[in-house]
Formats: sequence, structure tokens, C-alpha cells
Amino acid sequence: MIDTHCHLEMLQFKNDLQEVLNRAKEAGIEALVTIGSDFEGCKGAVDLSKKYDFVYAAIGIHPHDAKDLSEEIFGQIRSWISESRAARTTCEGGDIPRIVALGEIGLDYYYDHSPREIQRTVFARQLAYAKECDLPVVIHSRDAREDTFSILEESGVNKGVMHCFSGDAGMAEHALGLGLHISFAGPVTFKKSAALREAAKMVPDERLLVETDAPYLAPDPLRGKRNEPAFIVHTAKHIAALRGVTLEDIDRMTTLNAKRLFGIGMPEEARIVYKIRDSLYLNITNRCTNKCSFCIRYQSDFVKGHNLRLEREPTEKEIESAIGDPSRYSEVVFCGYGEPLLRLDVVKSVAAWVKERGGRVRINTNGQGNLINKRNVLPELKGLVDSLSISLDAQDEETYNRICEPAFSNAFARVVDFIRDACNYIPDVQATVIDIEGVDVDKCRQITDALGVKLRVRELDVVG
Repeated sequence: MIDTHCHLEMLQFKNDLQEVLNRAKEAGIEALVTIGSDFEGCKGAVDLSKKYDFVYAAIGIHPHDAKDLSEEIFGQIRSWISESRAARTTCEGGDIPRIVALGEIGLDYYYDHSPREIQRTVFARQLAYAKECDLPVVIHSRDAREDTFSILEESGVNKGVMHCFSGDAGMAEHALGLGLHISFAGPVTFKKSAALREAAKMVPDERLLVETDAPYLAPDPLRGKRNEPAFIVHTAKHIAALRGVTLEDIDRMTTLNAKRLFGIGMPEEARIVYKIRDSLYLNITNRCTNKCSFCIRYQSDFVKGHNLRLEREPTEKEIESAIGDPSRYSEVVFCGYGEPLLRLDVVKSVAAWVKERGGRVRINTNGQGNLINKRNVLPELKGLVDSLSISLDAQDEETYNRICEPAFSNAFARVVDFIRDACNYIPDVQATVIDIEGVDVDKCRQITDALGVKLRVRELDVVG
């Protein structure tokens, strides 16, 4: 996991910083971003980024200290950033600061430690410099929602994070619309933070971050203590429960997001198999006979922190080797960035291998397997597949053709036939639809009720 926002340079860590860092490592923290908020804090963050190989720095002037920003201070900030950027470009090491963001910057109308006009001017100036340097920004906003977004929109900055997010779902949607990530800290675990928890549930997987804001805001059950990076696990567990996933899922997703936003570490390689919760998914092809407008593969290479963009299709042996012991998982699911029944022979062979080893098999399909293979494939899946999830996706052919753009004519009717016939061969069959504009869920349910199968209604952009 990566703590994307802490203040290790503060006096609260003066006497036991090494022990704090040791506990972070023991808790599984891979990297830390320590944040400067005034000149001395920036200097301390820079020094720590030089000293420890898993500590990175963000430097900027907090709205509390906006009144103290001088040309000399701003010049030093630019100098540190230029030095860091030059080192990263030339791959030099040594005594070089590793600065990955400009921040924490923004507006704070709750305390008003600096006059508001000065806060706005300093915020806009730092945003302009971040855009010039192509650095992500770390944004503080308290009781200043309207002005924060207004200045952000005018700046054109679309890479950064709303740190220690304290707003509601509407504010999160506005920030997401500007291209920003949302980071949650200890307050999301507090009992009276209902609106914040709703926001934590709706942020897309690829925009979610976690932080401590240490030494402040320790999460429950440690509330009231000095916060430190190791405590991030409590916040992550709480968010995992809110989103119906595991701590491992949150760890993987937020770590990937932090690496991509801040340019930390190596890019994730494409996965043949990928775990979500206690299920193992098999990514055996990126080909598909539909071009669905809502499909995540047209938006991102990643699902729940896993890169699914294959360079080539894996062999049966590669898939089996990647699975390992299938009985460890609640189910093994053929579901990647393509239609698995395009590789019917591989599906049958691997499914038989999984079943022989005590595994349970599910296939997620667009329901065009008979069209693809020019025969009824369902009898061939009998005894190999425990569960079949079939994408109905629409209530009629016109809607289906518009949102799915199938490669076959009359595809919708054949998908309905496939769902009907599947019940004769597969023990558990369900159909799915995405709740998007143009899809009449009630009419879809009438179809599935007539077919005698369950209908699962999925939310747009909620994948995995």
C-alpha cells in the first residue's frame, strides 16, 4: 500500500521517525509521500526524500501560509522541482530530491490564517506552475468548495488529488469531472461521517487513493492518538467493507493509482489471471464480437488494479500454470477483456482441468457463442461449467444494436435463445444488463422472467 499523504517532517515525529518508518514497512507500506506545507516543511520533505528510498516528497505552500510566500521561497520551490525533474529524466541517483507533486496547495476558509484574496492568488499561481511542469497537484479545500473548483477550472489543471476528502458525493463528482483523484483518510471511519462514506463508495476504482494525513486524524479504533503511516490499514479495511471488496483489492487498486498519478515504480504487466475478492478471473482473450459503448476496455487497461491489456493470447498451459490450485478460490471465472467463447476449445480444456482439481467454473459471456462457433456449444459445456452469466444488455434488437454494435445480424434474438437454452445444460444461469440511458430494466426483467432466469442489474462504470 502507499500512504499518499503524510507529514513526516513535522515535530511530532522528531523523536521516533525511524521507528515510525519501521512500523510502516512492517505493515506492508511500499511507499510514502511526505507533504510540505510551508517552507520549512518543504525543506524537510525534500531532505527525507533524499534519505529514504521509499519516501517521496510533495512540496508547496498551504493556504494557511499563503501570506508568507515570497519570491525567494517560490524560487527555491522551483529550484527543487527542476533538480528533481532533471534527475528523473537522466536517471541519476544520489543526493537528489524525489518530488512527485506540487502540494499541499488550495484554500481554507475555515481558519482563514491567510486573507482569502491572498489564498486565491497563491493557489492560482501554484496551479499555473504545476501545469507548466506537468506535475500533479495535492489540493486542500476546506469550506471553500466553490472558489476551489472555480480556480481549478480556470487553471486547466486536470491531474491531481483532492486530499483528505471531506465533502459529499456531489463534491466528489465535481472533482472527478475535472480529472482529479479522491483520497480518503481517517475521517471516513468516524461514526458521524455518513456523507463521506457515501462518497467513498461511489468514487471509481481508478480514481481512489488512501492516506493518513499523519500526524493528524487517526482512524477508528485509534482515534485520538498520533496518526502514523502504519495506521492506513484501518482506513483501507473500512473502505474495502464499504465497497464490498477485500483489503487486498483496495491495496492493489490504490497502490496502482498512486504509482500512475505520481510516477512511482514500474508499470503493471498484463495479467492472464487476476483475483478479485475470493474469485479468480481468467483473461484469455481481448477479442470480442461486440463493441459495447459502456465497455471498460475502451476507457482503461485496468480493472480493480489489474492490467488486462494482453500483448498475446495465453496458451492452455500458461493459463493452468497461472491458476495454480483452483480449489483455493470460490470460483474460477472466464472473464477478461474479451469474449471467452471465441476460444471455445481452450475454455473447455481449462474448465475440465479446473473441475478435476476441485474448482468451480463460471463463464461470463455475451451470449453469442453459438454464432461464433456456428453450432450449439451449450451441450459441450455441460458438466464443465457450474454457472453462466450472459449479457442481455437491452430490451430489444434496436437498442441492442445501438449500444453493443454486434458483429452478427439478428444477434439480440440469438442471445435470448442462448439464455433460454442454457438452462437445459448449466445449473446456474443469470442474465445481466447495465443500467444506462436507453435500457429499460423493467422490460429486460420481463424477458428474463419469461425465460426463467435471474436478472442482475449492473451499475455503469462499476466493473469487477
